[in-house]
Amino acid sequence: SLASTAITCFTRGLDLRKETEDVLCPANCPLWQFYVFGDGVYASLSSICGAAIHRGVITSAGGAVRVQTLPGQENYPAVNANGIQSQVLTRWASSFSVTRTKNTVLEAVGQSVSTARPSTGKRPKKPLDKKAGNKDCKADIAFLMDGSYNIGQRRFNLQKNFVGKVAVMLGIGTEGPHVGVVQASEHPKIEFYLKNFTAAKEVLFAIKELGFRGGNSNTGKALKHTAEKFFSLENGARKGIPKIIVVFLDGWPSDDIEEAGIVAREFGVNVFIVSVAKPTTEELGMVQDIGFVDKAVCRNNGFFSYQMPTWFGTTKYVKPLVQKLCSHEQMLCSKTCYNSVNIGFLIDGSSSIGDSNFRLVLEFISNVAKAFEISDIGSKIAAVQFTYDQRTEFSFTDYTTKEKVLSAIRNIRYMSGGTATGDAISFTTRNVFGPMKDGPNKNFLIVLTDGQSYDDVRGPAAAAQKAGITIFSVGVAWAPLDDLKDIASEPRESHTFFTREFTGLEQMVPDIIRGICKDFLDSKQ
Repeated sequence: SLASTAITCFTRGLDLRKETEDVLCPANCPLWQFYVFGDGVYASLSSICGAAIHRGVITSAGGAVRVQTLPGQENYPAVNANGIQSQVLTRWASSFSVTRTKNTVLEAVGQSVSTARPSTGKRPKKPLDKKAGNKDCKADIAFLMDGSYNIGQRRFNLQKNFVGKVAVMLGIGTEGPHVGVVQASEHPKIEFYLKNFTAAKEVLFAIKELGFRGGNSNTGKALKHTAEKFFSLENGARKGIPKIIVVFLDGWPSDDIEEAGIVAREFGVNVFIVSVAKPTTEELGMVQDIGFVDKAVCRNNGFFSYQMPTWFGTTKYVKPLVQKLCSHEQMLCSKTCYNSVNIGFLIDGSSSIGDSNFRLVLEFISNVAKAFEISDIGSKIAAVQFTYDQRTEFSFTDYTTKEKVLSAIRNIRYMSGGTATGDAISFTTRNVFGPMKDGPNKNFLIVLTDGQSYDDVRGPAAAAQKAGITIFSVGVAWAPLDDLKDIASEPRESHTFFTREFTGLEQMVPDIIRGICKDFLDSKQ
């Protein structure tokens, strides 16, 4: 009998690592919050416990479920069963089914899926499909190797041996981790990309062939270059797979590394620093910034920094590093403000705006939306237009590509009527954000209005904020500042925008995007 892993109400099929896994669903998950796609065969985007209740395997009292991974398919149907309405999905890359488990020993319920030990590339009883690689380790990794005079030719060769061992143990393969190498010296050089090799043997050969470059150890420059250029889709980065840079540093960097760390975090890259032979007390005076490790790593929580005393006898350091790199759920920097937000636009359609100004409003919305990575697993956009009445133009789940969202914004028809902003905020909180309530993304609402509201805005805005929605208010022309401040989240100054003319909306776009990113980062600290 197998032990079951306790999971949460929101653990999805794609969060599991094994082909077949026994899990334990908690009791009293709120049914209306489940995202379930399909019937019998569920898209792996679905909540496991939601699917199990939908299928009748368990009730809302929770219990044990066996999850079997299945291939992806097209046209998952929407079916209402056992109090859960599943949704349609045109296609998804993988699926799962749920059945009752046979005689399992249940582990302590306190253990959630994220504490399950990361795979180390060794799996019992199942021959590793050589080509596919270690499917349990999902990662796109750039090894940023030190090629500076600090390390010298001899230690550079020892570094190559170590990186080679790490690459082999990762279990590189078509469906496993992919790796590339960048050499840092005076100028960074991308030696090979993720797409170049998908077999450990080839990678090992490519690493052996690397020539030592020499020069200053401009690690900051190399880290920034790698974060910006290495992980493009055309260079082989995969959608939804954590991006990782492992920086090897002999001694210390010659340049500033802090800005590079910020850029990497903005690009959703998880930076690890492996420091070897860290500076001695005598050498510290030569180090530009003693806290260089803490400033460059993804999070300063101990997980992302790794130390080895020398390049000799490093074999015992291989496995713990591989375990870290395969801990999918610890990659805190994969989520960025660009790929992990829901942004709702609440648009004033009152008659004082007029057709041509309404076009400028839509252009403003498009320009804000354009900045985000909109996809089924990324950021989402919704829009509601209001007068005395409200009309949902499109909800968060209607469009999952940037093109479709932008075309839907262009097609919004101007309503023309009165202004009941308070009612509209309540309507949007309930109907547009309600279904997203416990999803993974952070929720933002941008309210655009050109005049005085006929109803109270303070109560509805407070309720929206209590429901976890951050509000930016954007006023034009006759919108009273008091209303705008009452609508906006704290600190109100940075969440309230005003322009006399509709043509002034364009200049606000970068500030709004920056505001969303700042709030997103603050919420993660």
